[in-house]
Amino acid sequence: MNGTMAASSNRIMLGPLVAAIDQGTSSTRFLVFNAKTAELLSHHQVEIKQSFPKEGWVEEDPKEILQSVYECMDRTCEKLTQLNIDISNIKAIGVTNQRETTLVWDKETGEPLYNAIVWLDLRTQSTVERLINKTPGRNKNHLKHKTGLPISTYFSAVKLRWLMDNVEKVHEAVLSHRAMFGTVDSWLIWCLTGGKKGGVHCTDVTNASRTMLFNIHTMDWDPELCKYFDIPMEILPKVRSSSEIYGLMKISSNLKSGPLTGVPISGCLGDQSAALVGQMCFKDGQAKNTYGTGCFLLKNVGTKPVMSDHGLLTTIAYKLGRDKPACYALEGSVAIAGAVVRWLMDNLGIIQTSTELEKLAADVGTSYGCYFVPAFSGLYAPYWEPSARGIICGLTQFTNRSHLAFAALEAVCFQTREILDAMNQDSGIHLSQLQVDGGMTSNRLLMQLQADILCIPVVKPSMPETTALGAAMAAGAAEGVSVWSLNPEDLTEVTSERFEPQINPEESELRYARWKKAVQRAMNWETTEPVNNGNEETSIFSSVPLGFYILGSMFMLIGAKYIAGQCESE
Repeated sequence: MNGTMAASSNRIMLGPLVAAIDQGTSSTRFLVFNAKTAELLSHHQVEIKQSFPKEGWVEEDPKEILQSVYECMDRTCEKLTQLNIDISNIKAIGVTNQRETTLVWDKETGEPLYNAIVWLDLRTQSTVERLINKTPGRNKNHLKHKTGLPISTYFSAVKLRWLMDNVEKVHEAVLSHRAMFGTVDSWLIWCLTGGKKGGVHCTDVTNASRTMLFNIHTMDWDPELCKYFDIPMEILPKVRSSSEIYGLMKISSNLKSGPLTGVPISGCLGDQSAALVGQMCFKDGQAKNTYGTGCFLLKNVGTKPVMSDHGLLTTIAYKLGRDKPACYALEGSVAIAGAVVRWLMDNLGIIQTSTELEKLAADVGTSYGCYFVPAFSGLYAPYWEPSARGIICGLTQFTNRSHLAFAALEAVCFQTREILDAMNQDSGIHLSQLQVDGGMTSNRLLMQLQADILCIPVVKPSMPETTALGAAMAAGAAEGVSVWSLNPEDLTEVTSERFEPQINPEESELRYARWKKAVQRAMNWETTEPVNNGNEETSIFSSVPLGFYILGSMFMLIGAKYIAGQCESE
């Protein structure tokens, strides 16, 4: 009640508001900020279902994603009305999204032609191996000079190639010039600005730089890259800056969020770039780590791209306006962070809620020599090894679920340490502290563990919604909106909490060395291309060690029978 009264009395003073759609891997949110103070006024969140049709496949329903956006808008508008906040003060909307997730839809019907293939999906492993095999010297970095990326299952081009090769509806729509490709931002902006009735088909430079079809030097789609993947350029969205008016919201009046009709969509950033902006990392050398489904460490390297020699990606950090320069980032990507909590909950059932994980781990305060490498989707940075698989080692009879919970949290921290080491080697400048954000940062034990394992302080802002904040800042600062100033002196000072390292560096190094040993055990588990038996199943002989084992066993059996026969005849 007090909050409502306070909001009511402040109504006149609120001034312009800016909203953000934050469409992540596991949930969608709609958030509304005060453009002058960066205060979060209201928000709503809806979980997204993931489906796993086959091992290594991860999909989401594009219509469910869109519906979740409408639902979040409706509920947030209701909450604002209850707080006596005028919705017509919302002057702009920004979009931030899970990156690399790939969609194809029909521009005439507006219907998706297949489920969205999620960024950590592994179905394209054989496509990737085929592409690498045709490069000189079987080099996965063959396209890195243009894209900043290794050839990997992670990026959108190989997912799009798979859809064109394996989904008849997609193949036909491409041939008949009806297909539209996009990442989640493109799908949402197209639908929200009118869809088949004049929707805007665009993306921003940060999302485009994650497709492997975009040249990070020319800042546009690259004809040679499109030819390499055999993808027609006509299906690609137009590339725009991260902060400009793309189009106006068109929402049917039967939705409660109908008042948002006509509001410009004027900010667009992939979620990790948005978090970099939201954490105010505008200076060369500033970095942030986001703990979501995966874990992503980005370091601003300024207006000239820096290529990594240690397994990091070179990507577009942001381009905040049509006439503004693009800034680049070095990025370390970890596929599994928060997803390990979900796995312990849904697959093993050893916890019921994510908060229970922290309590379990805190009860023992050690993994008791148990190490967990959650390579469920292979290993991303710095290894880029799709053949790796998850491994839990160092188990004894004493090990229990609390030790496993602690090892799972440590795994997130060790993966971040590997990336930070690579980043320090690439830049030659060691980070003195790590700025963090994302859902998992509410786990205080994880934050303390992270400081201990990195041996540097971890700094967490008191307002954890930095991804959505970054999208709102880009939208509010766009030319033609201009309600949010990005001048350093005008930016609101962020209050934060600091976690200092509490263990001695020798112990930290010992634990890290053990972890690295476990990572080596996880490597090369799944080997080479699957052998197709005509029914899409993988042959047991596709795994070389397993094939040798089975053949060896067969020879031993034959040999044993032969010897037994010889003995009988004697």
